[in-house]
Amino acid sequence: MATPVALRVVEANFISYRRVWKGSAVTSFVNPILYLAAMGLGLGSLVDDTAAATTLGADSYLEFLAPGMLVATTMITATFESSWPMLAAIKWTKTYEATLATPVGVSGLIGGHFIWIAMRLLAVSTVFVVVMLAFGAASAGDAIVLLIPAVLVGLAIAGPVSAFTAGRESEQGIVLLFRFGITPMFLFSGTFFPISQLPDLIQPLAYLTPLWHGVEVARRMAIGTATTLPIWQHLGYLIVLFAVGAWLTGRYLARRILP
Repeated sequence: MATPVALRVVEANFISYRRVWKGSAVTSFVNPILYLAAMGLGLGSLVDDTAAATTLGADSYLEFLAPGMLVATTMITATFESSWPMLAAIKWTKTYEATLATPVGVSGLIGGHFIWIAMRLLAVSTVFVVVMLAFGAASAGDAIVLLIPAVLVGLAIAGPVSAFTAGRESEQGIVLLFRFGITPMFLFSGTFFPISQLPDLIQPLAYLTPLWHGVEVARRMAIGTATTLPIWQHLGYLIVLFAVGAWLTGRYLARRILP
C-alpha cells in the first residue's frame, strides 16, 4: 500500500495539514486532559469510594478509564478523517477527481488516504499516552505498546467508514452515522464501564464493535485485566475489519469517480 504514488497523496495531505495543525494540536492535548480530569479524577473519586470499584480490576477508576478513552479517541479521530474530508474531496472540491487524472490511480489514492489516517492516529494516540503518563494512569513501559490497539482501532473504523462515505451522495448519512453509530459505540463498548453491566440482549452487540476489542486489549496492556478472547483474536478482528473496509472503499470509489 505504501507505494511511491501513495506517498505523494500523503505529501499532499501533509502540505494541506500544515495550515491547520495548530488548532488540532491544541485540541489533541486539551481533550485528554479534560476527559481524564473530569471523568477519571472527578467522577473517579466517587466511583473509588463505592463497592463497585472492586469489579473494575484496577486500582482506581482513572486507571480503568484511561486505556478505554485512548482507543475511543482514535475511533472518533478516524471517523472524522474518513467522513467529512473524504466526502468534500469526492463531491465538493473534486480533489479526488483531479488526483485520479494523474498517474496516482485508485490504489495509490486509497493507499495514501489510509497511510495519512494512520499517521494522524499515531500522533493523536501518542499525545494521549503522554497525558496518561502525566496523570499516572500508565507506566512508561506500557506507553509504546498501548499505541498498537489505539492505531488498530482507528484503522478498523476508518476502513468501513471510508467505504460508507465513498457511497454517499449527501452529508446526511454521515450525520446519522455519528448520531446512531459512533455515539452509541462510544458510550456502550466498555469505555466507561464493563459491558457486563449492560442488559443481556445488548451485550452481543457490544462484542461486535471494534471499540470493545480495542478497549479489551488496551486495558490488558495497561493494567493487566483479563481479556474475553485471546489478544491475537481481538487484534485479528480489527485487522480483518480494516482490510475489508479498505477493499470496499477502493471498489466504491472507482465505481463512483472513474468513467
